Amino acid sequence: MDATQQVARQQVRMRGRSYVAFVFSPVVPVVSWLAEIDATLAKSPGFFTGKPIVLDLSAVDLSQAAIAHLIGSLAERNIRILGIEGVDESKLGANMPPLLTGGRACAITHVEPKAPPPKDKDKDKTKLPSLLLESPVRSGQSIVFAEGDVTVLGSVGSGAEIVAGGSIHVYGTLRGRAMAGINGNSQARIFCQKIEAELLAIDGYYQTADDIADSLRNRPAQAWLEGEMLRITPLN
Repeated sequence: MDATQQVARQQVRMRGRSYVAFVFSPVVPVVSWLAEIDATLAKSPGFFTGKPIVLDLSAVDLSQAAIAHLIGSLAERNIRILGIEGVDESKLGANMPPLLTGGRACAITHVEPKAPPPKDKDKDKTKLPSLLLESPVRSGQSIVFAEGDVTVLGSVGSGAEIVAGGSIHVYGTLRGRAMAGINGNSQARIFCQKIEAELLAIDGYYQTADDIADSLRNRPAQAWLEGEMLRITPLN
């Protein structure tokens, strides 16, 4: 048997891999909804660059032509649609993104916390788990811990992401994106020793770098939700 025959019999190697996508849920009028997207892009032009996007159409009733037009409008904004959910498959044309089902809240990178030492079970019944990162989070890294708080002993680099189900504590400079309370925890907060963030978000409400007052920059700060408004104030 020659080498050519051996190579021909090798099976294709497949690997499973999961990704977290932003979910866009358009509402009517769609033109106004697109204007909100434009406002976000005006503040942070590269925010959606390279991010997988899922289009959830469950809140609107669009024809096939309208769906195609919406996908095209998003493409003009450099927003590429990975898949579509919340719509009958018959409304999706041959050249449209595929229909997705079974999606759930998940993370870009799921990080398991180290097992804590045994504690009093009754005392810690309601305590959420936490993740401690002893090293800086470098540019391009995405750390997601949906179960509870995330604490970073170093800094968070530009282009990096910290995503937490609870609060986020950064003992260095926060230059990247910090998203707390991702599972609906409106009581979550974000703390940092030096704020230079690209984006801060709690329970879906956010502020970009352009929204953060100059008087707050380069100093310790905290962010929290007051109703539907994200507030950022100095720590001292």
